[in-house]
Amino acid sequence: CTILVAFSQRPLLDGIKSYPFPADLTSCAQGAKVAWTFNEQGRRNVYVAEGPDFKPRKLTAFDDDEGQEITSLSISNNGEWVVFVRGGDHGSNWDDGLPVNPAASPTPFKVSVMSVPFGGGKTSKLSEGDEPVVSPDGKRVAFVKGGQVWSVPTDGSSESKPLFTSRGNMGDLQWSPDGSSLAFVSARGDHSFIGIYTNEQAAIRWVSPSFHFDVSPRWSPDGRSLAFVRQDGNGGGVDSVLARRHTHWSIRSADAASGKSVELWSAPRTLRGSVPTTHGGYNLHWAARNRIVFLSYQDGWPHLYSIPAQGGEALLLTPGNFMAEHITLSPDKQFLVFAANTGKDALDIDRRHVVSVSVDKANPAVLTPGTGLEWFPVVTGDGQFVFCVSATPQRCPLPAVVQLKDLSVRILAKEMVPATFPESRLVVPRQVTFKSSDGLTIHGQLFEPTGANGKRPAIVYIHGGPPRQMLLGWHYSDYYSNAYATNQYLASQGFVVLSVNYRLGIGYGFDFHRPTHAGAAGA
Repeated sequence: CTILVAFSQRPLLDGIKSYPFPADLTSCAQGAKVAWTFNEQGRRNVYVAEGPDFKPRKLTAFDDDEGQEITSLSISNNGEWVVFVRGGDHGSNWDDGLPVNPAASPTPFKVSVMSVPFGGGKTSKLSEGDEPVVSPDGKRVAFVKGGQVWSVPTDGSSESKPLFTSRGNMGDLQWSPDGSSLAFVSARGDHSFIGIYTNEQAAIRWVSPSFHFDVSPRWSPDGRSLAFVRQDGNGGGVDSVLARRHTHWSIRSADAASGKSVELWSAPRTLRGSVPTTHGGYNLHWAARNRIVFLSYQDGWPHLYSIPAQGGEALLLTPGNFMAEHITLSPDKQFLVFAANTGKDALDIDRRHVVSVSVDKANPAVLTPGTGLEWFPVVTGDGQFVFCVSATPQRCPLPAVVQLKDLSVRILAKEMVPATFPESRLVVPRQVTFKSSDGLTIHGQLFEPTGANGKRPAIVYIHGGPPRQMLLGWHYSDYYSNAYATNQYLASQGFVVLSVNYRLGIGYGFDFHRPTHAGAAGA
């Protein structure tokens, strides 16, 4: 009897897990072209759309569940090419750039840089490699292979070749606005340098080299300067891993020609002023109006700030008790969009909505209010739309377009959701709060079976991390969206499921994320 019941419920489980999952949203610097990836039950492909109709179009044909993820998705500035990486496990805790081989093939797929015309056509493997960046004219792709920087034509018309060879492992490649130079980070173990490559005849220019960790190079719009982050290098006496220590960082500006730099801003030497550890880390941008934007936890929440490019007092752009993540700068560099757990509803602390803010004013505005959830926002090149992912507690995540003129929202790719997906049978989790043993308020989500009366069997869901926040709906992580679907299935089987946002998680401020006596990551 038990076997028959379990077998009869298998179609429901398969239906709940059948949703496609969108990620890697990106836009073109011009016009209204967008791209994203869809994971359709293991089949991962690139999709594109273009305004004003934004009709989704499948661009690649990887029609088998091969376990090869797609990352680093971008559209060339001229809108002609879509470039991406296929392979690896870039969400893992270590070795994320190594090949994965779930099929145990004797010749596993190598992590590769690929391109495909935006208008459709052949998908080309340009080279083994990772971290591709397309040149401003769209003709070349610089990428990392074996720790060194390589280059290849975007159309794959000739073989890839190394740009230069240097000590260290290269990364964080950044083309100058005119494409004449390439900035990069050279990691040397206990310190790192920022370098600028121009051509085969010119020597590499090292930017203000020292024994610090110099990272996150960002070009000024005129290409004459670089902003970057400087962090203390490794060294000093041995200390306990349980000790709470400030991790210092500062923002500097360098003349690209001479490499000389000056300090623009220094983080407060407090625990809250340490290097931010939420999505995107520093989130450094050189914005319009000669402002440099960054993220800091210094006031107790992961907030956006900006400073003049000449240095000066930091302006808090996003005041309030909420966090900013998934931050992107608009193509005209005038404003930022990001996901935040804020809004008029008190329950928004356990949701995500798209918010915009100017680079020089504290004027954050929620663009997608309501009981749904939205994340991964990017602005189209024409500045008329925000492209994001939208979900509700019952409807699975789908790409969406928000028109900035009237904030109307259009959900894309509804036809991609299988008919077996039981949206109407899913429950709306209820926010619950309770006190911990030391009196702290803890948030959770309670999944209750439809029509349940009296006592029911219960399950406490323990998420991984710990720096996570489960939400009142589908999650922006593919891993945790799968967990959300599992909790929905358990509720359909009569279980009450409690998902707890444990201390050391994000979403409730620094003191919740990094509490006293937490040890090393909670150990």
